Amino acid sequence: MVDMIGDSYEFESTLWAWAARKELWVFATLPHDASDEIADRPRPPSGFGAVPVRVRLGDSTWETSIFPGVDEGAYVLPIKKAVRAKAGVEVGDTVAISVELRG
Repeated sequence: MVDMIGDSYEFESTLWAWAARKELWVFATLPHDASDEIADRPRPPSGFGAVPVRVRLGDSTWETSIFPGVDEGAYVLPIKKAVRAKAGVEVGDTVAISVELRG
């Protein structure tokens, strides 16, 4: 379930590691309905289809970008190691995330 509030999306996602670089890259996948809505919004071209966002997970807030996923077709969000450590979460955990579109 995703709550869409203007340019913000609140949802739960299970953290997963990128198979090629499990030790470095951990992601959360945005819901398909939110991903479809974001993809339909006009925006200037960017590298790799990146969309700038402000993210909240637990007590952490940071700015990054989401990227179109290859396998599932939904956007994916990289989750930094420091953020995961602060929130006490790891790969396989389901977390509540808020994503706000920037720019």
